[in-house]
Amino acid sequence: MTGRKRLAILGASGHGKVVADIAIQAGWQEIVFYDDAWPDRASLEHWRVEGSLAMLLRDLSSFDGVAVAIGHNVIREAKLEALAEHDARLVTLVHPRATVSPMARLGVGCVVVAGAIVNAFADLGMGTIVNTGATVGHDCRLGACVHVAPGANVAGDVEVGRGSWIGVGAAVRHGVVIGERVMVGAGAAVVSDLDDDLVVAGVPARPLHGAGPRGPVVPISHDAQLLKRLGLVLHKGGN
Repeated sequence: MTGRKRLAILGASGHGKVVADIAIQAGWQEIVFYDDAWPDRASLEHWRVEGSLAMLLRDLSSFDGVAVAIGHNVIREAKLEALAEHDARLVTLVHPRATVSPMARLGVGCVVVAGAIVNAFADLGMGTIVNTGATVGHDCRLGACVHVAPGANVAGDVEVGRGSWIGVGAAVRHGVVIGERVMVGAGAAVVSDLDDDLVVAGVPARPLHGAGPRGPVVPISHDAQLLKRLGLVLHKGGN
């Protein structure tokens, strides 16, 4: 447990609770939260929220590691980049009851939750989340800040672009290429390649309304109700 004494977690939310639980079970001795909603958000369960990102940047030297617990892919990437620019000791957290092949590669800032499986020669980019019970097959290549939601199954040799979200219980067929910032709805089955910036749902997965070169595109920031129905609610923190 050497070097695992004090861990700062940025993001005091539901996902923050999960990340804190992983850290404790992985041997971290003290958890300290920060959140940009501070001081309005002053605590999370029994943990105190000490301040905002700016205050965390000031306090970095007092921590042995820093984790970002924010479910929203774009916001998570921005916070990770800000911390990296200040030489934060960003850590990767793997739950003891997750299975990660020693031949897989996990980038800095990844989180692998209980029951998840990451198979041989999978390559996970910075800040990727493999959530509860999700699987990532052999030889997969996941870009920075991808989120594989609970119970999703990504078959072998799949490529997922930066910032994409694979929804709860979704399935991705072997060898598929998914672009950047793609949103795959809960329970969808992705059986063919997907371009950047699509929102897809259904079995098989098809793009939703809008007008792109391969079908409809949803302007994500403008259709929160639709995303909620798809199980793709974008919290600033949380799963």
